[in-house]
Amino acid sequence: MSQTSTCALPDVRLNSDGEERRVGVEVELSGLGYEVLVDHAARLLDAPAEAVSRYVTRIENGLGPFTIELDSDPIKDLDLADQRLPRSIRELGGQAMDVIDAAAERIVPLEIVTPPIPLSRLQDVETLVDELRLLGALGSREAIYFAFGLQLNPELPDLEPATIVRYLQTFAALYDWLKARHQLDISRKFTTYIEPWVTRYTDLLMADNYAPDQAQMMRDYLEFNPTRNRALDLLPLFAHLDADLLGQYVQDPRIKSRPTLHYRLPDCDIDNPEWHFSSVWNDWVVLEQIANRADDLAELRELFRDSRKFSFHNLTHSWPETTDQWLRTKGYV
Repeated sequence: MSQTSTCALPDVRLNSDGEERRVGVEVELSGLGYEVLVDHAARLLDAPAEAVSRYVTRIENGLGPFTIELDSDPIKDLDLADQRLPRSIRELGGQAMDVIDAAAERIVPLEIVTPPIPLSRLQDVETLVDELRLLGALGSREAIYFAFGLQLNPELPDLEPATIVRYLQTFAALYDWLKARHQLDISRKFTTYIEPWVTRYTDLLMADNYAPDQAQMMRDYLEFNPTRNRALDLLPLFAHLDADLLGQYVQDPRIKSRPTLHYRLPDCDIDNPEWHFSSVWNDWVVLEQIANRADDLAELRELFRDSRKFSFHNLTHSWPETTDQWLRTKGYV
């Protein structure tokens, strides 16, 4: 077995129903090939693999159904009998598919999608990711065209607007620090789907008197960020809260309704022996802790607003540096 690090636990571990909060994880990688990844994952998860379609496999163990898939819908759904394909491709049949498979596995990420996992079982994800590294899995640094991510879908403690706003405020303050901590590979820096929120929205969000109801909270966000392409994507959460209101701003079949945040910022650096799933998760726990400590959040928000002002400190210190110093003083890192 590989040597794993420890996944920290936040203070708030239960949801509003008194049940342990859960987190869905999405890991993009390459280097193993689809069938090889399926075989290894089934062995590591100690459960049988069930083919759902050409490039989608389900592996269900005690935690629930894990999905292994090629992260490209057009290739997953490709049918060589489709009359819309060029005749030359259709006539090649299996040979064409072999070529397509080989090319796809070189440039399109394979993805492991976990079921919602209880906080206390996240160490299982740490072990799985570390074992796949030892077996040859590759991440973003392997090639310039790789832009692989590790995405988190943490369940919120509750769905009250005040709770959600606290998490959003904390993320807005920590965005630059998190981006620096994750040391994003250049391939992901060139992508558009890890963008920060629009500055005018962040200014509105961080105001001391910001206390919207649910509808206003959604409208404020969607007015400035009507897209999935944000480092913290709120559209799945909004689809769960009020799909009709979301539909007034965004209509995208890829949006999946769920009572979670969708954290898309982190790189997947799986072939780096110094990188672990817990490297990403434990930084998220810093956000969790601050979001649920009112005094610290108020202090961090004030620092954030001050960072927008002209001062000698701001001329000589970047906001990530100021954030890191504050976090260390408070004992968060």
